[in-house]
Amino acid sequence: MKKLILLLALCASFQAISQQYTPSDANLAERQAFQDRKYGMFIHWGLSSILGDGEWVMNNKGISKNDYGRLMPAFDPSKFNADAWVSIAKNAGMKYIIFITRHHDSFSNWDTQQADWKITNTPFHRDALKELAEACKKQDMKLGLYYSTLDWYRDDYPFETGRTGQKSGRKGKGDYASYLKFMKAQLTELLTNYGEIHNIWFDGHWDQTNTEGSADRKSRIDWKYDEIYSLIHQLQPACLIGNNHHLDPIPGEDFQMFERDLPGENHSGLSFQQASALPLETCETINGAWGYNITDRKFKTPKQIIHLLVGAAGRNANLLLNVGPMPTGEIQPEFTDSLAVAGRWLKGHGESVYGTRGGPLSPQTWGVTTQTDTHVYVHLLKRPQDETIYIPGSYKKGPVGMLGETQTLVGSVEKNGVHIDVKNLPPYRIDLVLKLEKAK
Repeated sequence: MKKLILLLALCASFQAISQQYTPSDANLAERQAFQDRKYGMFIHWGLSSILGDGEWVMNNKGISKNDYGRLMPAFDPSKFNADAWVSIAKNAGMKYIIFITRHHDSFSNWDTQQADWKITNTPFHRDALKELAEACKKQDMKLGLYYSTLDWYRDDYPFETGRTGQKSGRKGKGDYASYLKFMKAQLTELLTNYGEIHNIWFDGHWDQTNTEGSADRKSRIDWKYDEIYSLIHQLQPACLIGNNHHLDPIPGEDFQMFERDLPGENHSGLSFQQASALPLETCETINGAWGYNITDRKFKTPKQIIHLLVGAAGRNANLLLNVGPMPTGEIQPEFTDSLAVAGRWLKGHGESVYGTRGGPLSPQTWGVTTQTDTHVYVHLLKRPQDETIYIPGSYKKGPVGMLGETQTLVGSVEKNGVHIDVKNLPPYRIDLVLKLEKAK
């Protein structure tokens, strides 16, 4: 009853909330802290993991909601260990986790009171989110929550105008007012029962638009984001909101994400939007799939992971790297082994990533630059073709050091930059990081 009264009070307060979004001081501080963390773990996991064919299996295989519902009695991830998940992320050098609370199949990974289609009604019975939130708090790991605005299971979602989920066997017509009420109630649970949540990561808007790259990407429904976003900011003012709509940011959002692309790139065909002034984040998979896929062996090497992380940092962005745990609840060793190797590299080179912003030089064919208030870091991801490279800025005179190396390079400091002699670089490994001290 108390939760219902709280929700009604917040809904009533929306009448007085201007659509002009002014972030709170706590929110602005969290944006800075988010940018400092730089590296997070995305976790795609749930009922779909049983089928071992990715999180889109219900849609891709044309499975009806009735047939898909038969998976629930089979879901018993007996080896799920939230502490182990958080330890794997920490060992990898990650500073935050984004967990799938509800994906497009509508299955809730927590003990929601808004639906029976949830993890605590499986043979597992436990509230996975509660255990993960406790483990994150214990290990000082920030927790954010993915939440799908798209639904392939519920009858009240406006499926008739959607691009996906058309074979789930639903009849009639959706009722967005009912669906919006459901989402608000679930978001209220997530933001009141699980402690501090550092961001809400929305996904699914694109289901109600033309495909990415189309001239018209207008939504076919009014999502009423002013109400949804205001609810979140009322419940937890510091909580950051991002929406994977593949569009320019909408008022009320606090960070901007790029799916399978670094900002400024569009290899995926999803990222036609331009990078904004908001904090940026690239999300990518450690293999080819988001959810567990038993045949997907396109595992990224430690070198590829590091280059992706550094490439994001050099473009003033975070990296959110995904793992898809097995239906047992375990994260497979092909993921953990590579993440651990990248984590060891970060122990010696983390100062060039954590707490940095994009450097004074735009991304080059040889690599990127990052910077703090006192230093600029030059990441040589491959050997430059030229004998010298030029880094703009004002620097102290002296030899140029490299992280993890005793050898130094010659730097010719000028008024507006420095020329660095790179003819005699040490043997190339993963990323040679040069460290320049800024002049005061």
